[in-house]
Amino acid sequence: MVKIGQIELPEFPLLLAPMEDVSDPPFRAVCKRNGADLMYTEFISSEGLIRDAIKSRQKLDIYDTERPVGIQIFGGDEEAMAMSARIVDAVQPDLLDINFGCPVKKVVTKGAGAAVLKDIDLMVRLTAACVRSTQLPVTVKTRLGWDFDSINIGEVAERLQDTGIKALAIHGRTRSQLYKGEADWSHIARVKENPRIHIPIFGNGDIDSPEKALDYKNRFGVDGIMIGRAAIGYPWIFNEIKHFFATGQHLAPPSIQQRVEVIRQHLHKSVEWKGLMPGINEMRRHYNNYLKGLPNIKEYRLQLVTLKTVEEIDAVLDEINQVYDGFVFERREVEMNNLRYNCG
Repeated sequence: MVKIGQIELPEFPLLLAPMEDVSDPPFRAVCKRNGADLMYTEFISSEGLIRDAIKSRQKLDIYDTERPVGIQIFGGDEEAMAMSARIVDAVQPDLLDINFGCPVKKVVTKGAGAAVLKDIDLMVRLTAACVRSTQLPVTVKTRLGWDFDSINIGEVAERLQDTGIKALAIHGRTRSQLYKGEADWSHIARVKENPRIHIPIFGNGDIDSPEKALDYKNRFGVDGIMIGRAAIGYPWIFNEIKHFFATGQHLAPPSIQQRVEVIRQHLHKSVEWKGLMPGINEMRRHYNNYLKGLPNIKEYRLQLVTLKTVEEIDAVLDEINQVYDGFVFERREVEMNNLRYNCG
């Protein structure tokens, strides 16, 4: 069993990464049903929370069915982060997570996300301010360092642990890499092997198959794995990894009926949460990933991204179900470089 404060997780938990414009409640719901053990909201601007920005406040929505769930915030100002931690505390998630890893320019130029990796003293102050301001367990997600010449994750891990955080998730790239190149988990392993470190250490970056998950589990000794891009359009990856760990065998790829059912669940929850047209529009980014591998799917996909009622979309999904009934999918090959999102 892995514990984050009083939160009890399975022996080797699989975490859904916080992904901007992806890991909203509808997406988290389908991942939870398919084996995710711990999930996080999209990252939320501390400044936005304090300004009471509608988009930031909406990201605080969590539901009992998805617990345990953490709310992730980012920012570069101690007072703002402390105030945001108190706001999050009132919502009563299971934990508060701090993003010190997002590499995108709009976050970094505000002195937040991965920018804080250039100033460990500031990172410590920001984290300590959050720990003091909430009753929730505080965790952190970060990267190896700003660039190859300043990989400082060893020092970061020790100093953040000293502030009182309860777990640390590490993406195996520097900020300068963005999402390019291969994630280097050797630095994550060194953090885990440090005798001073006693909090759970979760690895993140490039996990896209059950084989790689098992290999990295055994090779790097982490306490669990965080999965991001590989879950987009394929929430089944969590249960596939668990099944492979338990049996050494692969689950059969999800059938067309299973895929359509998850699309339908995702769509209906999206409309329920965001409203009719915002929910329908939100789903348009997901169809291609859900239906990847189907031959001659372009015409149906075009309909799915242009129709404006749930009933019409459901009818197209019914037709896809019938037309492709019996189609056997190959095991998924994830084109990670073609999946973009803002995360740590």
